[in-house]
Amino acid sequence: MEKFKYQYTLLVFNVVLYMRLFNSVVVRPPVKGITKCVSTHPLRHTVSYDLAVKQHENYVKILREEGIEVYKLPPLEEHPDSVFIQDTGVVRSPSKSALIARFGEPSRRGEEVSVREFLRGMGFTVVDVKEPATLEGGDVLVTKEGVIFVGVTSRTNLQGVEALRRFFKEYKVISVPTDKVFHLLAAVNYIGNKTLVIVPELVDPSYFTGFKLIRIPLEEAYAANMLYLGDNKVLVPEGYPKTSEILKREGYRVIEVDVSEFRKCDGGVTCLSLALYEV
Repeated sequence: MEKFKYQYTLLVFNVVLYMRLFNSVVVRPPVKGITKCVSTHPLRHTVSYDLAVKQHENYVKILREEGIEVYKLPPLEEHPDSVFIQDTGVVRSPSKSALIARFGEPSRRGEEVSVREFLRGMGFTVVDVKEPATLEGGDVLVTKEGVIFVGVTSRTNLQGVEALRRFFKEYKVISVPTDKVFHLLAAVNYIGNKTLVIVPELVDPSYFTGFKLIRIPLEEAYAANMLYLGDNKVLVPEGYPKTSEILKREGYRVIEVDVSEFRKCDGGVTCLSLALYEV
């Protein structure tokens, strides 16, 4: 009987892992010069470094509590936006391959160097996005349904889309023109179960045919930048009650995290980690 219980528990655990989009992430703590981040937010200069550090530590704590392996890289003091490590690339764990970004925001170029070195050290084959292409991870929406969406934005151009298509050659890659937010994931995100959350006022829903769409109210648009943790659990920014209630009605368990200081830098929940996707 004990052996049966153990085997059953292991089976359930493996099913939960399979349902996840990723089991591991790479993070990088904020730097003291974070107030120099590239941001349109009027409160950018009020960012508290100490509070940002605490919020980042709590973010990492939540991920680890949910069984996600977290690799932490040292801070890059010369790069104010480097805490938003998602933008440095797109990583595929099963094939041990990574596409390293070429930033559309010139001031951020260089953040990707240590990420490339880290992934190589872990045995990943890395491919660089080459000029004139630009591609940032915040524009890449990965699903487990064989479809990748990529925003064509001020940060990612059409040549960057082609680089992504070559990287995901066995996937359907759909480009989504996006001009109301500077990253696609600020307006739409995958939350498992062939389901996307979306702010339709910010991105055209017609590009996402075949997926169930859950509308996030425009007044809570920031909450659309959420992170699916598998097993119907979603990590969302704290302070957006309508969004939380919508997700709960849809059967999701909502885990809130305070990322107020990162919002002042135009960053969100997904931006703070580089997922090693299980695709």
